[in-house]
Amino acid sequence: MAARMTRKESHAQTRERLVETAKRLFLADGYNVTSLEKVAAEAGFSKGAVYSNFATKHELGLAVIDVVHVERAHSLSEAVLSHDTMTERIEGFARWADENIGDVGWTALEVEFATSTRHMPEVRTELAARRRSMTAVLGSLIQVQADEMGFELPISADDAAVQLLSLGIGLGVQRAIDPEMPVSALVDLLRSLLESVRTA
Repeated sequence: MAARMTRKESHAQTRERLVETAKRLFLADGYNVTSLEKVAAEAGFSKGAVYSNFATKHELGLAVIDVVHVERAHSLSEAVLSHDTMTERIEGFARWADENIGDVGWTALEVEFATSTRHMPEVRTELAARRRSMTAVLGSLIQVQADEMGFELPISADDAAVQLLSLGIGLGVQRAIDPEMPVSALVDLLRSLLESVRTA
């Protein structure tokens, strides 16, 4: 007979189910049009269950964004680090970028959430912290590539990450409108950072 879940375990399971349901709805239908009532109903809970885990919809939105960021960061690392040579890793990045950058659900979620919370300093602070975290993760990934391949980057890994993120976000918005727009500019930027350098 399976052991009964503790109250803490049950609470964690409910929270995880709410976040996964909200992620599916936010990505498919949009953040602004998806109500907490719909999230609760789709997850099989009452609205009270949502509020016992998240004080506001924005708090739930941040939890969803965290999950999306972790999933994308993991898939990016897999796409790059599963190869041995720099050429293969850049090609892996190119494939990942083509498949992910401009994803309508992901792009719309990021834009909708940022614009709908622009007058909320506490949420903006949370988003800024996540932006810094994303930059740090990407910067670390870039530095690992340079170190493993014996390259000396022409700029700091963090500055390179800022450049890549800025271009990637811009391309993402444009590709959400026009999926035919290539990601070659982003791939070329990464290639120039990792290949057009002197060996260490």
